[in-house]
Amino acid sequence: MHSDENIHIGFLIFPGFPMACLTSMIEPLRAANEIVGRDVFAWSLISEDGNRVEASARVGFDPHMALSNVEALNQLYLLSDPSSQFADRQNSNGKLRKLARHGTTIGAISGGVFPLARSGLLDGHAASVHWCYAAAFAEEFPDFTQSTDVISIDARRLTASGAAAAFDLSLHLIENAVGAGVATEVACWFQHPMMRGQGVPQRKPTFAAESTNDMLPRIVRDAIAMFTDHLEDPLNIADVAREVGVSVRQLERVFQNTTGRTPLVYYRSLRMHKARQLLLYGNYTISEVSTAVGYASSFTLIKNYTEVFGIHPKEDRKKVNMFRAGNNRVAPLA
Repeated sequence: MHSDENIHIGFLIFPGFPMACLTSMIEPLRAANEIVGRDVFAWSLISEDGNRVEASARVGFDPHMALSNVEALNQLYLLSDPSSQFADRQNSNGKLRKLARHGTTIGAISGGVFPLARSGLLDGHAASVHWCYAAAFAEEFPDFTQSTDVISIDARRLTASGAAAAFDLSLHLIENAVGAGVATEVACWFQHPMMRGQGVPQRKPTFAAESTNDMLPRIVRDAIAMFTDHLEDPLNIADVAREVGVSVRQLERVFQNTTGRTPLVYYRSLRMHKARQLLLYGNYTISEVSTAVGYASSFTLIKNYTEVFGIHPKEDRKKVNMFRAGNNRVAPLA
């Protein structure tokens, strides 16, 4: 539906937020304003306390206002690291809920789905979660509906999985406000190849290969799907081969040709990537992480983790904690 009214969008930024997600939202809106010759969109940067916020790229941003001073917005998007928490959770979450009650559409980009889910405002809604955060999100919010699409629009909850998806979401907002023609022109301005909407799945990298999951042969895709569904209770490779309708030898040959790894090594990599998500973005002990990816002992997890990532899991966690802001939750080292 087209409108001549100004659409005011707020971006609530947390320390360590991904800067690309912010610019990917704002730049298309700015271009749309230029193309139509009027300010269809306006935007404000918001932080919890109104103070300067440093992005993950160590670039500082000066917000226009504190969250407590926000009066009315058409839309508000949270941008953050997955570990981000409000310093004053009760009042800040209460403010978000008040804005939602008064008609503000609430959304999140990339890691911003975590503090949004913690606020309670995603209850009963689907959310787009970046594939690299999916395991940590599912572990913390097991009852939430997690979408693997690049963007999710569920009633008045809008979420985008990452920076490129944020650009797509902005194009969607532009199309709704001033038409598909302007949205297409904006996309062409930035040489954005296509506007992706709901129903378009995220592309995931194939470990150790120059490909993505959607480029793989059916046999390999089906096997990976089974692996992904059984990270906590590992399957026997022979059982997987039987389920996808090939011999173990054939499965190994196709896997080696397309991913550069055997099915067993690839399966282990999937389990280690889930383990890394839980270690870096969760509050779990190494023992708890071991159980979550199907290991009876922490010793085996540590050995495999070090082989895959070249660093001990405790050192990996220490490294990421060094860059977290003081108000963010720091994961334990036990």
